[in-house]
Amino acid sequence: MAGKTMVEKILARGAGREEVSPGELINVKVDLALGNDITAPVAIKEFNRLGVKEVFDPDKIALVPDHFTPNRDLAAAEQAKVLREFSRYHRIKHYYEVGRMGVEHALLPEQGLIWPGQIVIGADSHSCTYGALGAFATGVGSTDLAAAMALGEAWFRVPSTLQFIYRGVLPPWVGGKDLILYTIGQIGVEGARYRAMELCGEAVEALSMDGRLTMTNMAIEAGGKCGYIQPDRVTEEYLDGRVEHPYQPVYSDPEALYEEVYAFDVSNLEPQVAFPHSPANSRPVGEASGIEIDQVVIGSCTNGRLEDLKVAAQILQGHEVHPRVRLIVIPATQLIYRQALEEGLLEIFVKAGAAVSTPTCGPCLGGHMGVLAAGEKALATTNRNFIGRMGHPESKVYLSGPAVAAASAVTGTITHPGEVV
Repeated sequence: MAGKTMVEKILARGAGREEVSPGELINVKVDLALGNDITAPVAIKEFNRLGVKEVFDPDKIALVPDHFTPNRDLAAAEQAKVLREFSRYHRIKHYYEVGRMGVEHALLPEQGLIWPGQIVIGADSHSCTYGALGAFATGVGSTDLAAAMALGEAWFRVPSTLQFIYRGVLPPWVGGKDLILYTIGQIGVEGARYRAMELCGEAVEALSMDGRLTMTNMAIEAGGKCGYIQPDRVTEEYLDGRVEHPYQPVYSDPEALYEEVYAFDVSNLEPQVAFPHSPANSRPVGEASGIEIDQVVIGSCTNGRLEDLKVAAQILQGHEVHPRVRLIVIPATQLIYRQALEEGLLEIFVKAGAAVSTPTCGPCLGGHMGVLAAGEKALATTNRNFIGRMGHPESKVYLSGPAVAAASAVTGTITHPGEVV
């Protein structure tokens, strides 16, 4: 039997097969199906059209109203109501209301719903985030979610795998966001199209779980079907006391076949900034020096975790937001919000002149809490900077990690953190 990758092994298990190979079409049992306040109402409508009376397993569905919530308008309120009523009727265990919810891809791992070896689908493209914990996780359409809620199954073409090896010790202020922006800059937004991305090497192994979740979150921006990091000590420490479900980690075989292998020495990598209008348009922060910005957003499923807020607070401590700039800080979950409050981070943000929001996707997709006007420029720790992504089609969005974002909020121009601290 030829060597297999982690993803091939997990999908074989889900399909009840001894093994699967890239290119095969398979049906698999799903361990968790996710929807939010934008995608789940469509899935619920299709589910009801099927005439199915019960979901396949109310404990294996998660519904999170996070995109346009707290409800931004009447339409958003109606969308959220659909989730609430469906969850109540079907006794969905993992429904998270405003005040308890968070940005879905930060919330589910935090709540212990993700573990190694799982098959997780979500009606949201950034569901690939969960690969940081050794799961096969990918985004699907709302009709696929409807079928999964009814049958507990989904179909896939088994992806081939690209291996990305990151060698060296990361320089100061460089983290998971910089690694993935650099990678997308090297291979482009279609460079991993429908492939699994195996992320490894000593630089990845040295990342915290927060940094790893950031990397796998943006696998989709490279076109990837999924991104994953094989479980190790960091994974075990994160899961300890968080996950009650028994699990068996899955690993790629040493002789596993990869479609292509990329190796990067990141010892001298600068913090990265993706210029408009593509995550692939990434460059060292020095090339963005002096670009004036109107707004900075620190948050989202990419960089709204506690480590991200700590980095931002470290830079903002004792400084003030530039008078021309709006700084919006959005902790990704209610727990992160509370931790940031208890550790004094929120006080640092408010004293600096930032607006701190309750957890929401908000401005990431041009939803609310920071929509851009024509001609405005934003620097954001979010994951996409396509035309009109954060508001007016004539606005511009630059992407970075939290260190560059916080430093730039102080100076009013895109700035290396070392110039502020």
